[in-house]
Amino acid sequence: MAEFATEYGLQSLKQSDQFEHYVCYVTIQSLYGETFDTGDVVLGGDELGIDGIAIIVNGVLVPDLDGFKAIADSAASLDVAFVFIQADRSQSFDTSKIGNIIFAVRDFFSENPKLPRTTRLTELAKITVAIYNQSPKFKRSNPSCHLFYATTGQWRGEQVLDERRKSGIAELQSESIFGSVEFDCVGADVLQKLYRQAKNAVARDFTFSNHAAAPEIPGVNEAYLGFIPATEFLSIITNDDGEIMRGIFESNLRDFQGPSNLVNNAIKDTLASDHKARFVLMNNGVTIIARVLRRTANKFHIEDFQIVNGCQTSNVLFDFEGNTDDVMVPLRLISSDDDEVIQSVVTATNQQTQLSREQLFAATEFPKKLEQFFQAQEMPNRIYYERRSRQYDRMPIEKVRIITQANAIRAFAGMFLEEPHRTTRNFNALLDNVGKTIFVDGQRFEPYYVSSFALYKLERLFRAQKLDSAFKAARYQILLAARRLANSGALPSMNSRDMEKYCKTIADVLWDASAADALLERAAEMVSKVAKGNLDRDNIRTVPITEAIKHFEI
Repeated sequence: MAEFATEYGLQSLKQSDQFEHYVCYVTIQSLYGETFDTGDVVLGGDELGIDGIAIIVNGVLVPDLDGFKAIADSAASLDVAFVFIQADRSQSFDTSKIGNIIFAVRDFFSENPKLPRTTRLTELAKITVAIYNQSPKFKRSNPSCHLFYATTGQWRGEQVLDERRKSGIAELQSESIFGSVEFDCVGADVLQKLYRQAKNAVARDFTFSNHAAAPEIPGVNEAYLGFIPATEFLSIITNDDGEIMRGIFESNLRDFQGPSNLVNNAIKDTLASDHKARFVLMNNGVTIIARVLRRTANKFHIEDFQIVNGCQTSNVLFDFEGNTDDVMVPLRLISSDDDEVIQSVVTATNQQTQLSREQLFAATEFPKKLEQFFQAQEMPNRIYYERRSRQYDRMPIEKVRIITQANAIRAFAGMFLEEPHRTTRNFNALLDNVGKTIFVDGQRFEPYYVSSFALYKLERLFRAQKLDSAFKAARYQILLAARRLANSGALPSMNSRDMEKYCKTIADVLWDASAADALLERAAEMVSKVAKGNLDRDNIRTVPITEAIKHFEI
């Protein structure tokens, strides 16, 4: 836990609070597998029975209502998981606490809750209502519900405790709103195991009998072409709980388009037909790139791998409820640790789908250069742009310094494009500008770095509880205000040398720890004044608030 607290900048918190963040991190990572901020899931209040809540929709951890609406508006179907965590530092499990967890979860979904609700719980409840209002889009079943009760003791499954756990599962299933309910009581040994798994790359062992080795290729360690039984392939893409691992499709660029998609419908029809044995001839197959590959005869072991082509095939196979015993899947298995080779394969395989030139460019050249620019900064001013999902997991760096692609885009759009109101509510529309006003060849890298570094500093203030969490809804409005306070001059062109000088003025403030804190606190005060103290998302994330910040007299 001490290592975790250091990596995620939580040293200033009480040990009990650190433990809540630690437990939320390891349990959610076991289901989610992507980079996320525990500050978005830890409730941090005195809620009875629940210390953390995560809502995962279509493989994305949803922090607020705007985030859910952005997914729901563009998704043909919804795959939803609710995760509830109770972290107790005691050395034993308690039947009454199991009861409290069950009661709190049932109360959370109640139309007439009996327990008092904090602002954060109220917001999460609104997301839940919005989700069930979209129930016609539920893909395979109603949402799944996962409960974790963690202590520093050992879970031995004593009869009284286990019966209370099982009766709790039955109580939740009787609500008829969940497709499945799981309740795990987690002791110290399992917490340690989950932490190790979260830090290590995903690894899989499988049998690949029908393969042929490709000839020697520069930059490629090994490569094999062939076909694999669908049942064996499914063991590669699912976790120990039988859920599909969405993180391994990060390099696919195009997410699963849903079962109603024309192509996906055709794949499903083939699987359901009397001609399913022809699947291997009719499907383009799957491409897997692994940074580590070991082979012993027909037994293969891969680590740190991505499915770079075949996301639609993989998801349709996973969703298919019929028999796939006679189905074979074409497979290209490549082992390489050369980033250039990996990116060229990703680009080539994704060009075979209907992706725009701008999307392909955004996923290759500009982010690669941006990643190098971030890493070129001297410590302690270095942050890390996460070009590939979880690429820094095994590096001994503070994880709070990692900036995901989505957050880099949001910070840049809020601070320099002066569109903080679009960073969450209209994020999909913002992504349409990738290759146009965002991630454009020729733009200076300094605005991306400065905005991301400012976000990193702001998040540190939230973690240290030096800035009220109510301001979290106004993150990107604060960044815009901070830019104006640090440099009130006219904004230069994004590709000019003047932009480099403009950003240097802001960076000099941000690189001074005390000056940075003071700047961001003043920016928060400015936003509060503009919003007249109303930091509700529906008020703060609007064009009038943005315009008021832009024209606030400094």
